[in-house]
Amino acid sequence: MTTTDTGPETDTATDAATSAADRAALVRAAQRGDRMATQDLLDLLTPYIGRLCGPIALQDGPDATQEALIVIFRSLGQLREPAALFGWARVIAVREAVRVARAAARAVPDPLEDVPARDDPQLAADIRDVLQRLTPAHRAVLVLRDLEGMDEHAVSALLGVPEPTVRTRLFRARRNFRKAWER
Repeated sequence: MTTTDTGPETDTATDAATSAADRAALVRAAQRGDRMATQDLLDLLTPYIGRLCGPIALQDGPDATQEALIVIFRSLGQLREPAALFGWARVIAVREAVRVARAAARAVPDPLEDVPARDDPQLAADIRDVLQRLTPAHRAVLVLRDLEGMDEHAVSALLGVPEPTVRTRLFRARRNFRKAWER
């Protein structure tokens, strides 16, 4: 993975209309204080940040998304390479989602044996329920590796932990997810 990121692949309408050069110009204009550029940048980043924060922070995903966007726009002046916008924003989004999820983890999670059966018709709700039972650190590694497709080195750099820690967390997250799912 390089520092230059093409952005979220699933926002085809937005991404097709916004080339890398256009995004770089948009970032520079927003850094100069252009309100229209800032709004356009917000419109571009919000769905992407939401997709990152949601699976990590679960029911607090919208709060994590908002917190991440606040940090991104307050720190926008520190972004030196506009082409790295999505990679830079991803780091902030994951960090904020984990922070919000940890803060919300004050409540005791439901026991793992209450996970619905595999043949439950609400599969998405079942997966979300199982994910909710994982710790924020395990959810973050699982989402980044298995949903975002990042390699261990990239996840390690993003989360600021050594690669062996990423491998251990991923192993434990997958094991706990599997155990909870099979019940």
